[in-house]
Amino acid sequence: MVTAEFAPTFTSTAIVLAGGELVDEHLAAHDLPARLPDDAVVIAADSGLQVATHLGLRVDVVVGDLDSVDPGQLAAAQATGAQIRAHPAAKDATDLELALGEARDLGVSRVVMVGGHGGRTDHLLAGVLLLGAELFCDVEVVAHLGPATLTVVRSSATLYGRPGEYVSLLALHGPARGIVTDGLLYPLEDEDLVPGSTRGVSNELARPTAHLALRSGVLLAVQPGELGTHLANQGAPPS
Repeated sequence: MVTAEFAPTFTSTAIVLAGGELVDEHLAAHDLPARLPDDAVVIAADSGLQVATHLGLRVDVVVGDLDSVDPGQLAAAQATGAQIRAHPAAKDATDLELALGEARDLGVSRVVMVGGHGGRTDHLLAGVLLLGAELFCDVEVVAHLGPATLTVVRSSATLYGRPGEYVSLLALHGPARGIVTDGLLYPLEDEDLVPGSTRGVSNELARPTAHLALRSGVLLAVQPGELGTHLANQGAPPS
């Protein structure tokens, strides 16, 4: 069930919809719509098509082994012009990797991934590691998983949120060197983090925006969507 090639001519952003649980209701109703550009190409990874329906998004491409997608939703998406990329069940990549690869091959410069945490820890861990893989080194990647926002930082990035919100910084696939932060409660000044270290866990936003930069490596900034206590205990209640 493979249809003709699709090539976007209107956008540099892809929205990749992952399977698993539906998107956090508060995020879907309030914060997420403003973060999803109207002109983005929309790619559903298998049952990520259900997320598209939940968010009211028109899908351009559905990719995967299609073992968990709803047949009615698949037929409806195809009727509105979605291209179907069907793969065998015995394959060497997850549906999410295939969807991210589709976005990369279309030449977009930014990917916004949306999905729930899913029901399998192995898929969750593999997906998080995948976001920072060398395969996508030329693509800016931000992911909204459940209530959490994950930002892949390769040179610099800006984070947004409420003062007091947790921010954890994790090195991916090797040391992240020369990290400089501005706007976090506990700043880093030309410092390194290595995979497996918990030093970057449970920092907090000191302002509504924070800036991160690093000299080399890959850093994952995780905003779990919860408020910490350190900023509030220092006499600056979160606002």
